[in-house]
Amino acid sequence: MENLEPKNDRRNFLRASTLLGAGLFIPKVNFASSGTFSANDNIHEFGKREGYTDQVSILISMMDWMRFVVIRDTRGISQKQLDFLLDENSNTIGAMLMHLAATERYYQIDTFTGIPKNKLGFGVEEDVWGAASNLGDSGRRVFKDKPLSFYLDKLNEVREFSKKELKNRDDSWLMESTEFFGNQPTNNYCKWFHVVEHESNHKGQIRYIKGRAA
Repeated sequence: MENLEPKNDRRNFLRASTLLGAGLFIPKVNFASSGTFSANDNIHEFGKREGYTDQVSILISMMDWMRFVVIRDTRGISQKQLDFLLDENSNTIGAMLMHLAATERYYQIDTFTGIPKNKLGFGVEEDVWGAASNLGDSGRRVFKDKPLSFYLDKLNEVREFSKKELKNRDDSWLMESTEFFGNQPTNNYCKWFHVVEHESNHKGQIRYIKGRAA
């Protein structure tokens, strides 16, 4: 008689893996305390956004959704968690939040032509932006003992500038290309989508470190 145990074990493993995956990738949304977004913002339906062209609306939808889940994971975070280092070569949650703002600022400088760099200081000295961009030793030195509000304020200030400027751009601008990633033609859509996926990458790190520092 055939031994059915391995097949049953495999089926149970796959079922458990599916449930685990669902828990990891489906956001647990509580609109009653969802950071800067409200239920009326239609956060989970990508599409037309007032004041933006069709494809820019899709980009804004993605940017808003990703920022929503990043900010959600900082809710209730302590100063200890913000400044916690897993080891001497790691980055703090605070430094990574500022890194997200610095990365977006970089793409503002790169793609919003005609805007002088000094207009994109957002009240932060250039060496501090450098530490946020490069992280490492400089990031560990600069970004500590700062409250969560410091990081969220800068994230919001940089993002509001991006959204204001993107209202002045259209779908044809999104498709404009320069040599960029790997010295290959890269359009503005790809560059700004990278801002989104870059936040996704650090979101996982933020959640992990927050749990380890608790």
